[in-house]
Amino acid sequence: MRLHHRPADQLREVTFVPHFSPFAEGSCLIKMGNTHVLCNATVEDRVPPFLKGTGKGWITAEYGMLPRSTHTRTEREAAKGKVSGRTMEIQRLIGRALRSVCDLSLLGERQIRLDCDVIQADGGTRCAAITGSYVALHFALQGMVKGGKMAKMPLSEALAAVSCGIHNHQALLDLDYAEDSTAHADANFVMTDSGKLIELQCTAEDSPVDWSHFEALYRLAQGGMAVLLEKQKEALMVCRPKP
Repeated sequence: MRLHHRPADQLREVTFVPHFSPFAEGSCLIKMGNTHVLCNATVEDRVPPFLKGTGKGWITAEYGMLPRSTHTRTEREAAKGKVSGRTMEIQRLIGRALRSVCDLSLLGERQIRLDCDVIQADGGTRCAAITGSYVALHFALQGMVKGGKMAKMPLSEALAAVSCGIHNHQALLDLDYAEDSTAHADANFVMTDSGKLIELQCTAEDSPVDWSHFEALYRLAQGGMAVLLEKQKEALMVCRPKP
């Protein structure tokens, strides 16, 4: 039986706290069970060198786990003087996902940087970061339209991400750390609100995944995605408090 008697197809409790950071152009704290990730969007009037003169913008991301987001202290990567391979992979995943649903030509030569800081980690941090970052990005873009910096919103679709896995020979949705660390296989699904796949990461840890198990994971992901996207919509309806 899962923690708190959660059914196999049920997400952990999901909460969005929009406009969490008062100074960021867009901000959202997302809580998925005991995984809490703060996502802040910053609009910069510059682009990477390879985009200068093209008229196009860029969306990028930085991801990090705070030192006591886990049971033991995680050393800051700045103290090590380098970014780990895992961190680099997740940063690139977040950036790729968000760029896939945004018309970068409408941004002009501006860059939007998403800072995803894991305050508390209990599995699924990359999925929470993607899902929360979409909300933060949406708010930042909305502000640019209201401020006359863009003619219209450049987002084509909403997106979210959720993890699934095979644990004790059963397909489970939204694994916590205890389940993820002992799973036979785990998968991360990044999808749009129209059901299109943006990215799929699926890895067998113990034994290869057969097609019936993969189909079970995909069905679970679709169900979880519907809940996340609906909660995203509710969060996006919350107006930014006046300063």
